[in-house]
Amino acid sequence: MDTTTISLHTGPQRQAVDITAQAALFVDGRGDGLLSLFVPHATAGLAIMETGAGSELDLMDVLDELLPRDDRWRHRHGSRGHGADHVVPALVSPSVTVPVEGGRLLLGTWQSIVLVDPNTDNAERQIRFSWIPG
Repeated sequence: MDTTTISLHTGPQRQAVDITAQAALFVDGRGDGLLSLFVPHATAGLAIMETGAGSELDLMDVLDELLPRDDRWRHRHGSRGHGADHVVPALVSPSVTVPVEGGRLLLGTWQSIVLVDPNTDNAERQIRFSWIPG
């Protein structure tokens, strides 16, 4: 298995960041197999979804509704409501697997791979790409 880790600076705002281009570059020319992606963070996840039409903001709004940024959380370090960030990986998985054929991601027409990062206390993220040949 071939593995590499990329780093992303997600900035001071809560967001979903499209990482499809980085994933496509990693599998380019590799043939058939599976791409496994994993984020080793307790407050981030990965999703496959449509991007560019407002869905990223919709996702963050839904997470805000499900996990309000207030003082209800037992996990209380960091910024106000940060405990909610620690629940995110239970709803947005820290890993996804994408089939690859001929060195190309087999995503649907409108599908992209996104890093979901609601945590403004940690703007540095790592994503592990692992190639599993077919």
